[in-house]
Amino acid sequence: MTVTPLHQDRAVDADLFRALLRRHAAAVVVITAPGAPPAGFTATSFTSVSLDPPLVSFCLARTASAWPAVESAATIAVHVLTQEQEQVARTFATRGIDRFAAHGAWRPGPGGVPLLDGALATIVCRVTRRVEAGDHTIVLAAPERGEHHADTTVAPLVYHDGTYAHLRRSA
Repeated sequence: MTVTPLHQDRAVDADLFRALLRRHAAAVVVITAPGAPPAGFTATSFTSVSLDPPLVSFCLARTASAWPAVESAATIAVHVLTQEQEQVARTFATRGIDRFAAHGAWRPGPGGVPLLDGALATIVCRVTRRVEAGDHTIVLAAPERGEHHADTTVAPLVYHDGTYAHLRRSA
């Protein structure tokens, strides 16, 4: 294994920060928000925050096309993607297209939030707080409804080192 030595005189600039975080594997989700038109985007910043009360979070750049809808949304939905949904992740990461028309497989849910078909898990949440953090906003949300894939052998889609990765399930 090759290890790049830690240089105490090298500040963590944007390039080094990206290189460091590319080493972190993360689950891929699509987050949707109601609106006219609805908004949706691919994210790897989703995480659980608290069990009591149940809270989750994700981060979104305030320059993102989905930001205006997320900024005003009372309800959002988080869709944990299966490894067979790589194209869904790519669609919702593509700029300048109607992501919902390109995807097609969705329905309106509580509060008008778009629900994508076929996700490993879907969590409908009430937004509780938005916290500015650098050029992003951290969105805290309380899960209110959820569903998950019944087959526990279905693997999640993962993002690592700048590409979508597939997990190998052991027998």
